[in-house]
Amino acid sequence: MADYEMIDSQSRLEELAKELAKEEIVAVDTEADSFYHYFDKTCLVQVATKRNAYVIDPLALGGPAELAPLGPVFSSPDVCVVFHAAEYDIFVLKRDCGFTFANLFDTMVSSQLLGYSAIGLAALIEHHFGLKIPKDEQRSDWSRRPLTEKQLAYAVGDVLYLIRLAKSLKKELKKAGRLEWAEQDFATLVQREWTDRGFDKQGYLRIKGARKLDPDSLGVLHQLYLVRDARAREVDRPPFKVLGNRTLLEITEAKPTKAEDLARIKGVSDLIIRRMGAEIIAAVKKGQKESHGPIPKSEGNGRRRMDRRADRRLTQLKHWRSGKASELKMDPGVLCPNAALESIAWRNPDSGADLEELPELKGWFVREFGDEVAAALGGPEAPEAEQPAKTRRRRS
Repeated sequence: MADYEMIDSQSRLEELAKELAKEEIVAVDTEADSFYHYFDKTCLVQVATKRNAYVIDPLALGGPAELAPLGPVFSSPDVCVVFHAAEYDIFVLKRDCGFTFANLFDTMVSSQLLGYSAIGLAALIEHHFGLKIPKDEQRSDWSRRPLTEKQLAYAVGDVLYLIRLAKSLKKELKKAGRLEWAEQDFATLVQREWTDRGFDKQGYLRIKGARKLDPDSLGVLHQLYLVRDARAREVDRPPFKVLGNRTLLEITEAKPTKAEDLARIKGVSDLIIRRMGAEIIAAVKKGQKESHGPIPKSEGNGRRRMDRRADRRLTQLKHWRSGKASELKMDPGVLCPNAALESIAWRNPDSGADLEELPELKGWFVREFGDEVAAALGGPEAPEAEQPAKTRRRRS
């Protein structure tokens, strides 16, 4: 296993933070425990420089808030902080520590803009350096102590090659003329703020099969959903580890009235019956008694439904995107996601300038392709152009 230093004292963390602030570039990764806890938290922070690697243990320090000495490193415009798939790392570090970020490089975003077919960290490292890094600890419980050597090898492996990888990808971005695209995406990511996710009160309606239930059964499912969440909070476990969605539906359909009935349902163990049996039975009774009112309309994805003209423009835009993505060797969704295409279809631009105020569009996309997109909408619609000759009407 690669050499690294374990940081589990506040004094050493403060020293390390001062050392890192002098670096031009550092690689960072985090490990959290959302797969094992209701109230997830940052459990490890891995850092690498060009010469050394470090594993910082927030739990040994007293909790994620004790990572505060790293704040000036992350907020410094003079230190490039490299992540792979930075979005979740930045989310947990902002949430748990209140950190801000100024100078980011994301190797996954870079690989997407370069058109890589495999954008996982292990795949990129193998492609660039012919090395294999461990991948079998992704579902580890990072909150348990002591950590095993296997876990630590996995954690360190996530940062050991990031700086070299960032350097290689940056060269490729420059050569492809896409470095500015990447830098704009990085700047957008570090400015992003997340609202408190909170408890999803209507989450039970998103359980597969829920909307097909009759009102009495849906009332039961709702009450079971609330009981499961309360229990998950109490024992600090993810709800799906308390009772799975399939089990919730089977209990809903069976509507047990006593423990013996519960015992016959797949997914309900003796332990569940001992700890939650009475609550489950009570929830079933309450759900049947109160029933369920009309199902609230789905909030959807916030997009407007296309009218016929906008839908024709959307088809033209998808045709243009397909050709351009092929030309650039990029995934079409990376070049311009469907939600962005829809906003363009509604705007029906005469020129690229008409797209500058659309929040769904990235600045580099408008600058590079705005006029081209507008021109594509001004030409013949793709569906007509692509129809087989025998399906077209002949003019008399």
